[in-house]
Amino acid sequence: MLHIFSDLTIFDKNARMKNVFLFVASLFCFSAYSQSINDLVSNVSLDSLTLKLNEFSGEVSTIVNGNTVTILNRVSNSDNNLAAEYLLQELNSYNNLNVIDQVYSSGGRNIIAIQEGKTNPDDIYIICAHYDSVANYCADDNASGTTAVLEIARILSTQCTDNTIVYALWDEEEIGLIGAGYYANQAANNGDNILGVLNIDMMAYDGDGDNDFDIDVRDISNSLQIKDDIIDVLNSYSLNLNANVVNPGTTASDHSKFWDEGYSAVLFGEAWSNGDFTPDYHTANDRVSTLNLPYFHEMTKLLMAYTATKGGLVNVDNTVSQNGPVLTANQSGNSYQWINCKTDSPITGATNQSYTATFRGNFAVEITSGTCTEISECKTVNSLGVEQLGNNQVKIFPNPVSTKLFIEFSEFSDGEIELFDLFGKKVYDRSITDQSEEINVNILSKGLYFVRINIDGKTLNYKLIKE
Repeated sequence: MLHIFSDLTIFDKNARMKNVFLFVASLFCFSAYSQSINDLVSNVSLDSLTLKLNEFSGEVSTIVNGNTVTILNRVSNSDNNLAAEYLLQELNSYNNLNVIDQVYSSGGRNIIAIQEGKTNPDDIYIICAHYDSVANYCADDNASGTTAVLEIARILSTQCTDNTIVYALWDEEEIGLIGAGYYANQAANNGDNILGVLNIDMMAYDGDGDNDFDIDVRDISNSLQIKDDIIDVLNSYSLNLNANVVNPGTTASDHSKFWDEGYSAVLFGEAWSNGDFTPDYHTANDRVSTLNLPYFHEMTKLLMAYTATKGGLVNVDNTVSQNGPVLTANQSGNSYQWINCKTDSPITGATNQSYTATFRGNFAVEITSGTCTEISECKTVNSLGVEQLGNNQVKIFPNPVSTKLFIEFSEFSDGEIELFDLFGKKVYDRSITDQSEEINVNILSKGLYFVRINIDGKTLNYKLIKE
């Protein structure tokens, strides 16, 4: 089994502050759902990366636990709890993650999220970065690595993976690799089957524009294979990057603590081997404005491709087709739950492969196939099809209504009458049997309802107020 240490606190995802991220989600969530690794790589968003990089390095304010704050200082062992709370909040806004606050000392907190594998849950791959710093800002060191891990978690957490992925953000790297050392030691004591650790430390500075990056590796366990796998992934996708292999690689970052425990690990980052690293290293001059954001974007795409490859994507098609207000999950033969994206809540009774919206909004479907559950992208329904059936063909009165609702048709035709409540639950359904229909609405409570008339494949949707 996948070990969850006894001193970890797992946060209840039902308690997460999703509304805090509503603006960000509206910008980026539409691109986070795919089925191929190529699609996932394409979904890595420079806008998303840039926003988080600016927020986490203190260039702009953000919201943490409902308060507007600026994360200016992430200095190790000097109250960088605000940064930790931001990371907890961000990871808790993603899908399918168990988010963990590993408090290992009075001044140290690792922030960890686990995406458990559906096929091989005991096979673990870690993608990680340290989030502490030595001065204000410190955008390259290491807000860059931290925000890359967040971006990969944001996208990949929408998918089911064969193997377990751990997204780890270490504390107190700058004062002795303490956070990663604690985790690695605990993992070794528990016998965790960690197959690879990809550690990111400073990945956004490219002063000469040559797109070079370093992989620091040593012949420890299967670390050389991780290096080969990264290069294979680089050669398999259209990424404008060049790898420098540094062997023997440095021990001056968190990956070395996994080497100490006999685990496979590498360091991934900008080209220190060529002397092309930020000249503002370990100073408050390490700002977003000094970084090469297109290079940062390409580097994150490579990390995305590698992590998705090692995780292994379970074959579930979570795409949705749309025909006006009718939404249909493309994969058949599974369990479905349609969701109101605005409220992030299930729509009562909407459990079929297709869903016809009864109100304008954004909708997604949660598809469960075996042990795998994935959520589709949010689809926007702007029209309920009123234009498909002329109002002169149907007369509905009175409105508001108290006891009886009358529906008259300009001519009789086979069809159906449906009533839905405000939450999309169907409360009434019957076939049209005459040119004039009478519906007793006494059983309905007061409030807003929607009447849908279906005739010959055409639809009229009508708002109804019950007094």
